[in-house]
Amino acid sequence: MFRLSFYPVFDSYLLVALAALLLMGLMWFGPSRERTSRRQRTMLVLLRAAVIALAALAMLRPTLIYTRTTKQAATLVVLADQSRSMSVPDAVGGKTRWKALRDTLGDAADELSNLTREFELKAYAFDDEVHEVDVEQGRLDLPQRPEGPQTAIGASLEDVLRREAGKRLLGVVLLSDGAQRAHAPRDLPPQTAAVRLKHLGYPLFTFPLGQSRGLGDARDVAVKDLIVNSSVFVKNELGIGGQVRVDGYVGVDIPARVLFETAPGKMEVVAQEKIKADADGQLLPVRLSYVPQTPGEFKLTLEAAGQSGELVTNNNELSTFVNVLGGGLNVLYLEGALRVEQKFIRRTLDSSPDIKVDYVRIDPRDPQSRPPDLAERFTPGKYDVYVIGDLDSTTFEGRELADLTECVNRGAGLIMLGGFQTFGPGGYGNTPLAKVLPVGMDRLERQRPDEPVRGDLHWPGPLQMRPTPLGMMHFTMTLAGSRRENSSLWAKLPPLEGANRFHDLAPGAIVLAESGEDKPLLVAHNFGDGRVAAFAGDSTWRWQMHGYESAHKRFWRQMILWLARKDQTRERRVWISLAQRRFAPLQRVEFAAGANSPTGDPIADAEYKAVVVMPDGTRQPLSLVRENERMSGSFRDTRTAGDYSIEITATRQGQPLGAARARFLVFRQDLELDNASADAAMLENIARIGGGKSLAPEQLPELVRRLTEETEHLEVRQETKKTFWDTWTFFLTLVALLGLEWYLRKHWGLV
Repeated sequence: MFRLSFYPVFDSYLLVALAALLLMGLMWFGPSRERTSRRQRTMLVLLRAAVIALAALAMLRPTLIYTRTTKQAATLVVLADQSRSMSVPDAVGGKTRWKALRDTLGDAADELSNLTREFELKAYAFDDEVHEVDVEQGRLDLPQRPEGPQTAIGASLEDVLRREAGKRLLGVVLLSDGAQRAHAPRDLPPQTAAVRLKHLGYPLFTFPLGQSRGLGDARDVAVKDLIVNSSVFVKNELGIGGQVRVDGYVGVDIPARVLFETAPGKMEVVAQEKIKADADGQLLPVRLSYVPQTPGEFKLTLEAAGQSGELVTNNNELSTFVNVLGGGLNVLYLEGALRVEQKFIRRTLDSSPDIKVDYVRIDPRDPQSRPPDLAERFTPGKYDVYVIGDLDSTTFEGRELADLTECVNRGAGLIMLGGFQTFGPGGYGNTPLAKVLPVGMDRLERQRPDEPVRGDLHWPGPLQMRPTPLGMMHFTMTLAGSRRENSSLWAKLPPLEGANRFHDLAPGAIVLAESGEDKPLLVAHNFGDGRVAAFAGDSTWRWQMHGYESAHKRFWRQMILWLARKDQTRERRVWISLAQRRFAPLQRVEFAAGANSPTGDPIADAEYKAVVVMPDGTRQPLSLVRENERMSGSFRDTRTAGDYSIEITATRQGQPLGAARARFLVFRQDLELDNASADAAMLENIARIGGGKSLAPEQLPELVRRLTEETEHLEVRQETKKTFWDTWTFFLTLVALLGLEWYLRKHWGLV
C-alpha cells in the first residue's frame, strides 16, 4: 500500500504558489521579437517553464509513502499453583483444587495449541519457587500431586517477569486458590507484582479455585488458641484455657488434655476433659488447670487427640513454656478508694517476678463489690503480706480482723497505708488490729466516711520524708549504696501531699521515717512472729512522676520483702525476658537480659555472654547490645521446628554473677494446610490492579481464543518514504535545463 504526500516548504502551499507565479512572471521579460524567431521564442519559453515547474515541484517536496503492517511476536504465560493447599477437595463436584486446575487447562488445550501457531506459550508451576513446565500441543506437563510447601504468588510473578524480560507478553494467566502463604524473603505482596504488570502493559487474568471455608469436606480437629500465664508460683493453681475447632466430627467425644513437662523431655498428662461439637466448624472452649509442685521452667502442651481420617495433624496441639516460681511472695492488697497511690504501688510490685499481688477493691457504697471469699483470705499461710489501704473498718465482718490478727501472729506481714479511713479515723482503734498496729489509736479519733475531714487527724503537705538515724540503717529505707548517697537521695525525693497524724506509738515501735521531729511517717514493730508497719502517707506516686521510678520501686519492694522476712535473702539474680515463647518458622526472636543486685537494682557494669541452643543441641553465640542498664539481642535462624533455649552468663569485674536460661519453641507449621482457605477476593483485586480480569475456570478457553484473535494491539505499521526532489538525477535535470537555455541564448546571440 502506498500514497503520495506533499510537504511544502514552511508548510505553506500559498508560499509555493506565490513563488511559482513570481517565476512565471519573469517569462515576460525576454529578447525582443525583432531579434528572435517564433521558433526560438517557443523553445526558450518551454525551457523556462520546465525549470519553473521543477522548482515548484522541489518546493512542494513530494514524497511517496509505502506502508506495511506486521504483527509483533508475543508470549502468553500460564502460571499454575502447585502448593499443598491445592490438594484440598473443595472444588466443584468435590474435586481437589489441583484436579480442577488440571481439568481447566485440559479443557483449554485445543485453544492453547492454536495460540502456539502465532505466539509463544510459556508455562510455569509455582510454590515457593517457579518451575518451568513443558508444553506439548497445548497440554502442560504438570506433576501428579501438588507438594509445594508455600504459596509465593507475588515473588513468583516477579520471577516470571525476570525470566521473560525482553519479550512482549500477551498476558499472564494465574490459576490458584489465591491465598499467599510464604515466609520471607518470598513473601512479596502480590499487589506489588500486579502494579508492575500494569505499568508494563501486560494484563493479569486470574482463575480462582477452591472455597474460603478451609479444608472443604476434609475432617479436622485443630487447637486454635492457648491461653496460660507465663509464670505461676509453685503449688498455686495454673489456669489453662484454649479453643478447639472441630470440622467433620459432630457428636464425637474428643479428648482434650494438658501435658506438662515433669522431667527434662518427659511430658505427662496432668489434666484432661472431653469435648463434643454440636455443629460443623464449631469452636469449643477448653478450661483446665494444674498445680505445679516444683519450681523451674517447664513446657506445657494443650492437645486435642487425633481422629481417624484427619488430613492435617500438625494443628492438633499448641505448646508454650511456663516459669514456675519458687519462694515467691503472695500479697493481698485491700483498698476502698480509687486512689492514684494504689495504681503505682501495684504496678511497682507486679514488675517483681517473685511478688504476686491479689488486688481487691471494696466499694463501701456497693455491697456487691465485697468478694464472697474474703474471710477465707485470712487463713494462716494464705498470704505472706497484707496491705490495707483507705478502707474503713466497718467493711470487715465477723472474725475477719481477728483472723487477720492471727495470721500476723503466725508470721504474716501487715502494712496499713495513710488515708481518710485508715488507722484511728477508720475506726481501727476498736478492732483486733489495735494491738497489732505499731501506733496508738483512740476511739475519739473515729471519723465517719460522710463526715468532714478533721485537721487534727491529718498533716497537710508538703511533707519531706526523711529516714531517722535508725531508719538510715534499716533495710526498707536503703535506697542507695553509701549512707551519704542514701541521705542525698531521700532529700531529693518530692514531698508527700499530706499524711495521717500518729499521736502515740505502741511499746517497742521504732520510727523509720519522719518529717520533722514530731511528725512520724513510717513506724514499725514486731507482733508475734510477724512484722507490722504503719505508713502515714499515700502519695509516693509523686516520686515516679518526678523521675525517681527506681527509688519508688526499691522502697516498696524492700518494704514487702522486710514484712515477709525476706530481707536477708541477698542472692544476685540474672534474668532473661522473652516477649513470647512461641514463634513461627523464620520469625525473629527478640529478648532482653540483665542482672540485679540483692536489692533489685540493675547492675549497670555487668558483662554478659549469650548462646542459643538449637533443637539438635548445637550452640551458637549471640551478639548483645547494651541499652541503658540492660542488654538486648535477637535471633533469626528459626527455620527448624523444635525447642530452643537462650543461655546467659553474667560477670562483674571478672567475678561471676550467675546465669539464666529461657526456653522458647518454634512450632511445626504447615503453611498450606493449617489454614487452607481460598482467597478469591485477593485474586480479583490483583487482576483489577494488573489491568485484567478475574474469571471462572470454565472461561479459560474463551479467553485464550480472544487473546489469539484480538491482536490489533500487536500490529506494527512500518512506513517507507521515497522522495525525488532531493535526488542527484532531479538536480542534474534542473541544471541541464538551465544550461541548455543558457547555451541556446548564447548560440543565438542573445547574451
